[in-house]
Amino acid sequence: MSDNRFKDHLGRPIVAVTGMGVITSLGQGLTDNWAALTSGTSGIHKTTRFPTEGLSTRISGTVDFIDVPAENSVERSFAFARETTIEALAQAGLSGDFDGPLFLAAPPVEPEWSDRFALADRAPPARAEGDAYDRFLAAMRERPDPVFLEAVQFGSISERLADTFGTRGLPVTLSTACASGATAIQLGVEAIRQGRTDRALTVATDGSVSAEALIRFSLLSALSTQNDPPEKASKPFSKDRDGFVIAEGAATLVLESLESAIARGAKILGIMKGCGEKADHFHRTRSSPDGGPAIATIRAALQDAGMDEGGIGYINAHGTSTPENDKMEYGAMLAVFGDSLKDIPVSSNKSMIGHTLTAAGAVEAVFSFQTMLTGTLPPTINYTNPDPSIVLDVVPNKKRDGQPRAVLSNSFGFGGQNASLVMTLEPA
Repeated sequence: MSDNRFKDHLGRPIVAVTGMGVITSLGQGLTDNWAALTSGTSGIHKTTRFPTEGLSTRISGTVDFIDVPAENSVERSFAFARETTIEALAQAGLSGDFDGPLFLAAPPVEPEWSDRFALADRAPPARAEGDAYDRFLAAMRERPDPVFLEAVQFGSISERLADTFGTRGLPVTLSTACASGATAIQLGVEAIRQGRTDRALTVATDGSVSAEALIRFSLLSALSTQNDPPEKASKPFSKDRDGFVIAEGAATLVLESLESAIARGAKILGIMKGCGEKADHFHRTRSSPDGGPAIATIRAALQDAGMDEGGIGYINAHGTSTPENDKMEYGAMLAVFGDSLKDIPVSSNKSMIGHTLTAAGAVEAVFSFQTMLTGTLPPTINYTNPDPSIVLDVVPNKKRDGQPRAVLSNSFGFGGQNASLVMTLEPA
């Protein structure tokens, strides 16, 4: 007979978190990141990876302190994911083959400009019957380039992680824009709830900041142009916010069924209690102004967790610092929580680490658990000029003591991808 202590309100296995690892522009590892985050330190800096002269945005939250064998987004993203996974498995007390599935959120793969130019130089001259793609293939056949091939294969990061850590089955790589990290966690939760595994490795990584990425987001008018000083640029929910700061990072969470984790004597860091996701078909990059899909996402996460609005004690907001998204998120939260919203503390980690894109949902999930574990609410820095149309209890500029028992973390992404997570310290 199954033990109901290990089942949730719908009779599904309760999913526990037993290990976490994180890298952001603030540093490597949970200890350094949490110390910097709670002290209000910013990791945003002048971009030095590539020339920025003539660009409207010259700042970022790149991670430049991890050695990589080649300067491309795949090698950076793999290195970040490898390091955070090593940290998470060590905290979980797991060694040897992981023996569970891997769910990886990774950035869309595109070759760096320098690699494209080098391949073009090698390609045979254009012929009337051949296009550029045919010429590139001919150049690759003539002289194989394993480093370039690795850099353009979307699934290569997850395959290397699977080989390194001994995960089971075919690794899953996903990309749901800014919601990717939360989506990877949701897939791990669902695998455990469905009884397909007792544990899952969920990883989100993004090392894709390049000149092309920065220019593309700039053309969407999505990035802050307040370059001086860099650490003041990201100001979620402020009246003078003008865009997000592009950044890098990674996070790994080890998920296990509560029953399995307790049976092996693991320390329980918290419970992944509810997951919600909804699509937004309004626009390719803009969220629906009425916030309908975001509202539905938050409500779906609460329903999945078996909780009502009154159970949430803290919100880790998506809080990108773009004029439109912050306004939409506020409206969505107000629709769900009503008058009680003003009494729920809210923070945006992106004010300090920037927007880590694919990794954001997982990075912020790690920080959400840390908030509950330490009884410390991290601040939203640069909150000196509040937007009067956004009435929130933003934790302003300095950390605050607080002991929420449940946290809501939002991730609302380009392409209509919305995901929300509900996390608690203990099962009901």
